[in-house]
Amino acid sequence: MHRLIKELRRREVFRTVGLYVGVSWILIEAASVMLPAFDAPDWTLRAVIILAIVGLPVVIVLAWVYDSTDKGIEVQGDPTDTQVIPFGGRRTDFVVIGVLTMALVISVYLNVIGTGNVVEVELEPVSLLIADFDNQTGDPLFDGSLEQTMSFGIEGASFITTFNRLAAAAQFEKIRPGGGSLNEEAARLIAVREGIQLVLSGSVSEDSGRYEFIVHAVDPGSGEQVIEVKKRAVDKAGVLGTISEIAGEIREELGDSSFEEESLRGTETFTAASLEAAKIYTEAQSLAYTGDYAAATESYRQAIETDPNFGRAYSGWALAAFNLGRDAEAEELWQKALTFMDSMTERERFRTLGLYYMAVSRNYAKAIESYGSLVEKYPADGAGHNNLAVAYFATLNFERALEEGQSVLEIYPKNLFYQQNFALYAMYAGKFDLAEERAKSVIETDDGRYYAWLPAAIANLSRDDVKAAEHSYQSMAATGNPGASLANLGLADIEIYRGRYSQAAELLQQGIDADIAADNTRATATKSIALAEAFAGLGDTAASMQAIETAMSASGGLARQVPAALLYLKHGRVDEARAIAIELSQQMQTQRRAYGSMILGIIDSQAGKHIEAFDKLSAALNQADFWLIRFYLGQAHLAAGSHVEALDEFEICLARRGEASALFLDDLPTWRYLATLSYWRGRAQTELGMKEAARESFETYIRLRQDDDPLAAFARQQITRPSD
Repeated sequence: MHRLIKELRRREVFRTVGLYVGVSWILIEAASVMLPAFDAPDWTLRAVIILAIVGLPVVIVLAWVYDSTDKGIEVQGDPTDTQVIPFGGRRTDFVVIGVLTMALVISVYLNVIGTGNVVEVELEPVSLLIADFDNQTGDPLFDGSLEQTMSFGIEGASFITTFNRLAAAAQFEKIRPGGGSLNEEAARLIAVREGIQLVLSGSVSEDSGRYEFIVHAVDPGSGEQVIEVKKRAVDKAGVLGTISEIAGEIREELGDSSFEEESLRGTETFTAASLEAAKIYTEAQSLAYTGDYAAATESYRQAIETDPNFGRAYSGWALAAFNLGRDAEAEELWQKALTFMDSMTERERFRTLGLYYMAVSRNYAKAIESYGSLVEKYPADGAGHNNLAVAYFATLNFERALEEGQSVLEIYPKNLFYQQNFALYAMYAGKFDLAEERAKSVIETDDGRYYAWLPAAIANLSRDDVKAAEHSYQSMAATGNPGASLANLGLADIEIYRGRYSQAAELLQQGIDADIAADNTRATATKSIALAEAFAGLGDTAASMQAIETAMSASGGLARQVPAALLYLKHGRVDEARAIAIELSQQMQTQRRAYGSMILGIIDSQAGKHIEAFDKLSAALNQADFWLIRFYLGQAHLAAGSHVEALDEFEICLARRGEASALFLDDLPTWRYLATLSYWRGRAQTELGMKEAARESFETYIRLRQDDDPLAAFARQQITRPSD
């Protein structure tokens, strides 16, 4: 061994290898920086490394065989040869050491020091619509199952979002009734309309038990192919894994650098363990989307029987059961779904928790937390931003709702549903001009979207342009039966706002008859409450009480319970009002408890128990800062002689009148609750000696009301009363 080492040193093999390693090291580090700068394929760097490794034994052999002499390159002499070799010596040692030192310094700089200066590029959001796969196998198992699982895999990238396929199919059916499936052509049409950047389509064929997949992404406008991936599954059991690999390659092509870091690349992407479960789950989702929750629950059950660990199917089943009013079943299923959180992707976990908190437990603070985490980690998740906006909206944080609504529109700029939502958020925030502008933009594109007429009507009412508001509701009614039902309530709402109770009652009775014929129980109940308010305005207590009973027997909910309690108090039925308040106070949701405390506070105020009233109304306000609570808190202060506090509450109500557009956050118009605000402001201003301001407030109220309105009569007395 000693002789071999001595011979290697004599032949300069060590020096040659050291110099080669140093130079190769420098070249590899340089290539790692330069090649990506020129958009070189990933394989080029691997090729450089392989060539360096392969070259090492070649260099060793050449160093052993050949010498570098003053006569050039020659074959090595025998060990007794004492000729001086120019390549050897101390000078060469210093060169080798210098090269190796330089390589080490460069490597340390690039891999240690340099990493601190690397700015991670935030990729722009990419929106995708997955078209129906062309199933050439003849096996119906592949119909609908591949697209769903592909969607799960694609959305593993934080900057990619997939457009709802069910919504896209519904839009295509509306554009071309009976037009068929959501094939590539149909998907491109919808993508252009919605501003979606890419359409993903593919095909699957069978050859001797093997399954061939061809998937490509195309530009929806030009049809130009951007990406193509071909993969083969050796059998049906390997299909899901193959879909995972395809999704991964597409993600990488779009710029995702995280996919290779996933610890379970082939298995983590999907929640369903089999194609059968994925297919049934897709069918259940379609049924739930169309509102057939009963059939959807059966399909979700079948999906779970096929794959007992399919957590997402449990949550879908739970939501469908909840929508059917089967609360106990829904709660049990949600708890089951939460036990399978580990089987979901991270993105699914955030979505599932957010949906549970928002739709079932009504814990909007936790919903904001879940959806906030979702969009922080997956900033391109359009549905996440939309649901976060809804959660903020439910907590009366309309500014944040607008921000998240705008974030959705940056991803889907042409989506009319999201634009309509933005208009509604602006309406509630009191930004009536912005609400009207966005609503008109939606209407110009599709005047059949009846809800877009609501912000337009409310914006006109905010300017006291009653005729324009009525025109907006009439346009809403022309869109079809759902629009006509909502417009009827809106027109009646205007009539009550103006004190025209007879006209309101007539309109509402017509609307109730139509809703009963359409089996729309919720609309029937809501209009019955408004009818009870109209009858109360007419002084017909018996008719009002009958309408309340009709409403409460048909449907519950805050939009019926709270007005019913207020009407009970107006008719002197304190026990009935208290019963509603106690029921609401025992609910888990803070919003319901807040209204329960409010009603109890109003009862105390009317009984002259001012301290108790303030305690209950203040507690209600701490639970939820609702417009209606402040309105009645102002009246309680006025009754107690706290005139400054009363006026302050009424001024807040005036500034936040957008919230009175639909007090119960259900997009059902309640502008009528603003009718007496100017009267109560006038009362507070009068008590504070603000005569001119009070006159303006009373005149504003008088302009709206009929001559026989008792509050208007009082207001006239205040205006005509001689000065001190």
